[in-house]
Amino acid sequence: MHSALDPAIAARLKRDADGLVCAVAQQHGTGEVLMVAWMDDEALHRTLTTRRATYWSRSRGEYWVKGETSGHAQAVHEVRLDCDGDAIVVVVDQTGPACHTGTRTCFDDDVLLAPSYESGFVDPRGRGQDGSSGPVR
Repeated sequence: MHSALDPAIAARLKRDADGLVCAVAQQHGTGEVLMVAWMDDEALHRTLTTRRATYWSRSRGEYWVKGETSGHAQAVHEVRLDCDGDAIVVVVDQTGPACHTGTRTCFDDDVLLAPSYESGFVDPRGRGQDGSSGPVR
């Protein structure tokens, strides 16, 4: 299928072997990560032109507009391409749960590592949460 995606945008995408790019849906205003899905050029084009999050279903082999059947729609505020061109952030206003399991996000249940408040937080630049040079206690 030929896509109407702007050739300048298409040239920046680094797709996987199936022609897909990872798309992370993020809640507008809070930054909450809601879900991860996949887009090809056409899904990205549809998202950019309709402002309705459109993805490629790897299991069904078809396009799907988030919320079209469930009512749990994503109104798109912004779409960002990462510096390498291999991931997209779709900033949305989510209506209802984002996850197909019925939870707010797809990341609600399996916390593999929680914040450690005992040791304090130091960001990768070596600053504490308050901007100091050490951990915040």
